[in-house]
Amino acid sequence: MRKLITAVMMLAMLGGWSSLSMAQEDGYLKTIKEFELQDHMGQMHTLDEYADKEYVVMYVHGSGCPIARLSVPKYQEIRQEYMDKNIEFLMLNAFVQDDIPRIAKEAEEFNITFPILKDADQSVARSLGVERTAEVFIIDPRTREVHYRGPIDDSLGYETQRVTTENHYLRDALDTIMAGGSVNMNDIPDAKGCLVGYFLS
Repeated sequence: MRKLITAVMMLAMLGGWSSLSMAQEDGYLKTIKEFELQDHMGQMHTLDEYADKEYVVMYVHGSGCPIARLSVPKYQEIRQEYMDKNIEFLMLNAFVQDDIPRIAKEAEEFNITFPILKDADQSVARSLGVERTAEVFIIDPRTREVHYRGPIDDSLGYETQRVTTENHYLRDALDTIMAGGSVNMNDIPDAKGCLVGYFLS
């Protein structure tokens, strides 16, 4: 019996079971809640302030997470490519163990000059159904609808890193959405990253 319980616990940890992941099975969460969040530079931000943008791209950040750290340069590269297309790029941090000073320290290390929003009560992450870091969302700031969620590309996995990237999921999604199309989420794999732990509610 003890072995069975241990096996079940191991499966839960590997699969990232949580109340959120089980809720996701009931249907894809397609909207983000309105928010008022402080960034790592002390500035407050709301979703409404980006209403003049075509889309908001939001990357799930976590200080010290290896995959998230490896993905940051790629996210910054894509930001440079698309920011002149009236698209806003942000990061969202819902890590329990991260506070503003810790986030600011990592932002300085990676020269991140755009906002990393601290989701202190995790309500924004919950509304999106966030499970892991390095996941990316493309959001219409006027309707709050989520048009894409998934990884940046397929170059990173758990303890693996490809020499060449075969699928550029975020770039392809941005191009498709800006052309008036929609992303088939059945073709998008789950993002690889560190599990985001949630406060009990």
